[in-house]
Amino acid sequence: MWALYADVPGWVRWDAGLERAELRGPFAAGSEISMTPQGQGEVRARITKADENAAFADETPFGEVTLRFAHTLEPVAGGTRVTHRVEVTGPGAEHIGPAVAADLPDAVAALVKLAETE
Repeated sequence: MWALYADVPGWVRWDAGLERAELRGPFAAGSEISMTPQGQGEVRARITKADENAAFADETPFGEVTLRFAHTLEPVAGGTRVTHRVEVTGPGAEHIGPAVAADLPDAVAALVKLAETE
């Protein structure tokens, strides 16, 4: 599973909301990810945490609004629990958050399916 996270350009294989993704630097805290969501302009995020095989987090500022994503892997009997969480803060967060999080269940399901086949 960790290899799929670290393959940032490959995120388009499991996140249908992305046209493109690129990692600038190693898959580690402090590196930048540039992404192009479907039908939108480029977005830049900074990795704030990267604990191999356990969790990574990133943060994307949009003026006064900040999106923080947390991705965790937890060993459980028979496999791994995969959790993606998003926190949106700032003006309008109550409207932006649900829109940003709407496709998370589909993306996580596609990620898990891809991990099972690789």
